[in-house]
Amino acid sequence: MVEVEAGQEGQRLDNFLLRLCKGVPKSHIYKAIRGGEVRVNKGRISVDYRLAVGDVVRVPPLRLPDPGKPRPVPASEFPIVYEDDAMLVVDKPAGVAVHGGSGVSFGVIEQLRAARPDARFLELVHRLDRETSGLLMVAKKRSALLALHAMLREGKGGKRYLALVEGDWVNDRQHIRLALSKWTTQSGERRVKVDPEGQAAHTIVTLKQRFGGYSLVEAELRTGRTHQIRVHLAASGFPIVGDDKYGTDEVRAAFARRGFNRMFLHAYQLTLDHPLTGERLDLVAELPAACRKLLQQLETA
Repeated sequence: MVEVEAGQEGQRLDNFLLRLCKGVPKSHIYKAIRGGEVRVNKGRISVDYRLAVGDVVRVPPLRLPDPGKPRPVPASEFPIVYEDDAMLVVDKPAGVAVHGGSGVSFGVIEQLRAARPDARFLELVHRLDRETSGLLMVAKKRSALLALHAMLREGKGGKRYLALVEGDWVNDRQHIRLALSKWTTQSGERRVKVDPEGQAAHTIVTLKQRFGGYSLVEAELRTGRTHQIRVHLAASGFPIVGDDKYGTDEVRAAFARRGFNRMFLHAYQLTLDHPLTGERLDLVAELPAACRKLLQQLETA
């Protein structure tokens, strides 16, 4: 039995156990929670439950990985856009997961921890899809993490993305308000769809440049649902170039023949008040070289 102490409150149950049971595979921990082996205050609980001071967590014996099959995480730093004692903002490359799980052994956060073994606290503030590049916030203090989570929940600050979409975007500025819900395909793949009974989702889309049959747009998140921009654009008839879940296979193949092998979605701007000092931060990560090269090709086509 483990009692949650001051300073540990607000953590998701799965993250709490991952830190408590270092070395135990994430899949083992999720299986123990979903199977009811992990209890909080003697009751079954979901993986996303946020712990409170005084909660009593029952932790069952958990099997460590086979010592004969070590899976070391390669230490890696990423381009730093902003860093101080409270937080770190990196420019994540496309194709890199933000954390391990779902068939991925490790991601940005595990690699950062391996590169900074003396760091007492490193936690993801939010997520980016694996194929999305751009600005990713990491908290270096629990107080900063809680403040940033509160900011995101309250819709404060701004997160803006650049996306190249199929089609000739019509309006200079358009609000997309389509509720979204998650579902699972027959093969077990998680997807998101427009669903009037789902969670409210709001994206503001602004036209940046036209390229004949394609358009560069800015998408501003007013809510933070999974795959929100991708699904909102696809449902509006303008799927993102290179999107392997909601885009067009023929277009993705055509751009791959040009040498462009990723989804054209980049988190390029973060505007927020610093979680501890209140200082206004306006952070920018320019488009990756592959995206800039593709736009140049489209301009001269």
